[in-house]
Amino acid sequence: MAAEKQASAYSSTTAGAAVHTDTTAKWFLLSAVGYFFIVGIVAIMIAAKFVWPEMLGNIAALSYGRLRPLHVNGMLFGWLLAADMGLVYYLVPRLCGVKLWSEKLGVATAALWNVIVLGAVVSLLAGWNQGFEYGELPLPLDVLVVVAWIMFGFNVFATVATRKYQQMYVSLWYTMGCILWTAFVYLTGNFGTLLTTGVNQANLNWMYVHNAVGLIFTPVGLALAYYFIPKSGNIPLYSHKLSMIGFWSLAFFYVWTGAHHMLHGPISQWLQTISIAFSVMLLVPVWTVVGNFFATMKGNWPLLRENVSLKFLMSGVVFYLLTCFQGPMHSLRTVNAIVSKTDWIPGHAHMAVLGAFSFFAIAGTYYVVPRMWNVKLHSDALANWSYWFFMIGGIGFFVTLWLGGFWQGWQWNNPSIPFIDTVIALKPIWMVRFFSGIFMFAGIVLFLYNIMATVVDSQGAKPETQVASV
Repeated sequence: MAAEKQASAYSSTTAGAAVHTDTTAKWFLLSAVGYFFIVGIVAIMIAAKFVWPEMLGNIAALSYGRLRPLHVNGMLFGWLLAADMGLVYYLVPRLCGVKLWSEKLGVATAALWNVIVLGAVVSLLAGWNQGFEYGELPLPLDVLVVVAWIMFGFNVFATVATRKYQQMYVSLWYTMGCILWTAFVYLTGNFGTLLTTGVNQANLNWMYVHNAVGLIFTPVGLALAYYFIPKSGNIPLYSHKLSMIGFWSLAFFYVWTGAHHMLHGPISQWLQTISIAFSVMLLVPVWTVVGNFFATMKGNWPLLRENVSLKFLMSGVVFYLLTCFQGPMHSLRTVNAIVSKTDWIPGHAHMAVLGAFSFFAIAGTYYVVPRMWNVKLHSDALANWSYWFFMIGGIGFFVTLWLGGFWQGWQWNNPSIPFIDTVIALKPIWMVRFFSGIFMFAGIVLFLYNIMATVVDSQGAKPETQVASV
């Protein structure tokens, strides 16, 4: 056990021997934080339209049908994946003990990614949309995403190949797994769907949608959590063996779960049953990961009072646990018959993307920005306020949509209730959703200001305000 703990303390004891410029990480993180703010405005507009559907009149570009894909793609690829990529560019060289293989290639990747995101804003608002959930981007932008991902993956794998440390910490495993799985998942969801029709096309699309969360954002999010929880608390990871069990069980179980979005639909019963079985088996990697993180924090919980990064990280772990308990449960046929296609699903999805993985990315950003710019965080108080705004708004949003969605599903299953009455009944739910969104947006504003102010502070930083860069 002592030897295992020594090995699993890897992330909290290794300091990069190389001098890291972090140019690529800076580009990705600053642009991601900016997109977080912009797309947050879009989210508020969408939430408001649920309550006041006549808002913004008949302007086509500001209709729900165009704002919603912009919000989804902006949050997933403009904010979260860009932030994750920036943090990967930070942690991979440090875990390998070498510089990033090519900062020039990294900066070119960041520039191309910004072209893609800005192109998505223009095309989606103009109505150029392929019509697939999570796969709305026009084909030329899909091609650019593939090119950018190849550039990103090559840079990371080349850095790992030149590493000084032979033992690979689990964050490297999750990062490399994410790169390979994303290639498979993205090609399937954005190109494979163009080669099929009907039920097969829908099945491929939902395979992509569910695995976009499970095999893109989950592995890279867990890579960040495995790195930043020990780093932020200066404590060793509890178990390296458990971390590898979580990795391989995620790799095996997750890919088969997408069809649970099509239960009671025109797909084979055997396929539905397989998706349910593997959805339930996801409890294995989830409990393994969460148990490892909680055991790591044993005896160190008081650190959360003053450490805002740890506060975001461990709250994200709890949201991850709840999300991945809720998912297997609503994949069961009897539960799915009530909650499928209701507001329950957006509540569930937002808890994963915002409550778990965005919390990990925010925590990582709060940790690395002062170190990359060699200056103290502009305001710890603002960081704590941003946490509470995110937390209060998030809980209000998630819980309200779960309850409202369950209620909505019961009404839909009652043939005596006209559909329009089920819509009218949800107005109070959508009102709470809107004001919860205001709280979350306030958290985004404080987060943006704090990060940008920290960067500005670095321009005239005095020696006493500087921090270690690793």
